[in-house]
Amino acid sequence: MLAILVNMDELPTTQSLTCKLKLLLTEDQTKAVRRTALAYRNALNHASAVAFANGKMSQGMRLQTLVYQELRERFGLPSQMACNAPRQVAAAYKTLWERAKSNAAHKAKGWTKRRYKGFDQAPKFTAMTVTLNHRRDWALGKEQSVSIGTLSGRIRCRYEGWNRHLDWLEHTADRGITLGAAKLWQDPASKVWYLLVSIEKALDPKATERITTIKGVDLNRRNIAVESNTRGRCRFYHGGHQKHLAERAASTRSALQVKGTRGAKAVLRKLALRERRLNADTAHCVSKSIAEPHAMVGLEWLKDIRNRTERRHSKKASVKRRKANRKVSSWSFADVQAKTAYKTRLSGGVPIWVDADYTSQGCPICGHAGRENRLNNGLLFVCARCGHTLHADLVAARNISMRTLLVRQDWVRTGRLSAVPEASGDEAKAVRLSRYAELRWSLDASSVL
Repeated sequence: MLAILVNMDELPTTQSLTCKLKLLLTEDQTKAVRRTALAYRNALNHASAVAFANGKMSQGMRLQTLVYQELRERFGLPSQMACNAPRQVAAAYKTLWERAKSNAAHKAKGWTKRRYKGFDQAPKFTAMTVTLNHRRDWALGKEQSVSIGTLSGRIRCRYEGWNRHLDWLEHTADRGITLGAAKLWQDPASKVWYLLVSIEKALDPKATERITTIKGVDLNRRNIAVESNTRGRCRFYHGGHQKHLAERAASTRSALQVKGTRGAKAVLRKLALRERRLNADTAHCVSKSIAEPHAMVGLEWLKDIRNRTERRHSKKASVKRRKANRKVSSWSFADVQAKTAYKTRLSGGVPIWVDADYTSQGCPICGHAGRENRLNNGLLFVCARCGHTLHADLVAARNISMRTLLVRQDWVRTGRLSAVPEASGDEAKAVRLSRYAELRWSLDASSVL
């Protein structure tokens, strides 16, 4: 069994979560909430147009100075909502600027030739949402009730939710919960109003003092995830049912898009929401199985993976090529990794990210890495040097687990944890890759390295 003492100074002390509360509104309260949401949405679009006309502004305070008075007088927003709207718009523009800079960097590296189109027109806000500040626009009450500010004044209503979330909100001090901002949101399908409450949950400082398991997780488009720990145990998450439903939904979507009627577009919106719920549920189930107490979980650093991999776009592309491109675009690796990370922290583990280079091409037995180890980029891994044969995704998971173990050893030796490889430069990455090439997997699974 692996057991080490860890340095708590390198670990986060809190975890951000969202509690979803279903609001039990009366007819009059529903009208007041809807009127507030419509006014807030119109204010967002007005602030977005002003920011676009002023050089695509992403500074929240500057944009607030330009639009605050008009948001108060024209749309009737309370003072705090009139401050939240331009800040939300500025944050959206900041994200667009980051994407534009990333696109420019990728074009310089030759990863893509596509022009970023996010700034062709002002972003339009369509969702029925309202951002609320704790104790100013919303507050929890007694007997499972909540007070919410609207254009017509404060309303008080009861709410329902997941039992764990209700327990957290009822005993915030005992559970180490700090309440933050909330978002009033209407489900576009059921038209039910929800309050999405942001909380900060304190993590147990003693939970990660002893790491007992080291595991690596490989994500790809064939299998949702493949997990392997340093004891030789592995698990495949195939997701065949999800793939079948995704293919059936793609066929239905194609037929509805050709039809193009108003009813077909309404069905398309419902289908998109259904797919989103399916993908979220699958990611939750997989991440819940991967996360376990006192485990260091190694994940691949896959940032910009879609731009770094070859994709062929053409108006004359074959059906096979369009199907392959659709699968690449629908690969939700970031969602699975994010859910795995926060569930691991809540269970007393430590998630880290390691370099994804050559994980499925490097032999864990002899260290030889090359494309010739993967014939036709298939599922079978056959080392060209030592002849080691294994499932390619399992090979990748084992290489990730060994790299995770190497990070753990550096953590023990230096007292510093390198949880994300992005901050280092090319030279540091080259040094890491050379160290990875020296790692060896023991066939008896009693030791690694």
